[in-house]
Amino acid sequence: MERLSWQDYFMANAELISKRSTCDRAFVGAVLVKDNRIIATGYNGGVAATDNCSEVGHYMEDGHCIRTVHAEMNALIQCAKEGISTDGTEIYVTHFPCLNCTKALLQAGIKKITYKEAYRKHGFALELIAAKGVELVQHDIPCLTLGED
Repeated sequence: MERLSWQDYFMANAELISKRSTCDRAFVGAVLVKDNRIIATGYNGGVAATDNCSEVGHYMEDGHCIRTVHAEMNALIQCAKEGISTDGTEIYVTHFPCLNCTKALLQAGIKKITYKEAYRKHGFALELIAAKGVELVQHDIPCLTLGED
C-alpha cells in the first residue's frame, strides 16, 4: 500500500471526524494542524450537554440550523479551552467554511484552509481570505481501502 500524503492523511481524518456530526443537514469534520501535527478536531453538533438535531430535530432560522455549532468553531473552541495557540495553523475541513467560520479562522491566525466540498462558497469569505493572503486549497482524497493489499 502506498503511503498517504500529509494532505490525504489530514483530509481523511476530517472525513472520519465528520461521522460524529449530530446535524444531518451536513456532516462536517475539521482538523487543525500545526507543523504536521493535529492539535484539535471538531464536528458540527449541538452545544455540549444540550439537545442535538439528531435527538430533537433542527432549529431552523433563515434557512440555517441554529442549534448546531460548526466543526471549525468547535476545533477553535477546543484550542481556546486548552490554551493552544492557533496562530500559523492550517485547517482541513470537509466543506468550505461558512462566512462566520471563515472570519473566526482568519482572526485565529489560520494560514491555510484546505476543504473538500465547495459547499456554499460565500463571495465575501473569498474576498477576506484573499485580503489576508491565506492559502486556499480544494482537495479530495482518493478512495481509501483498509486491510490487506
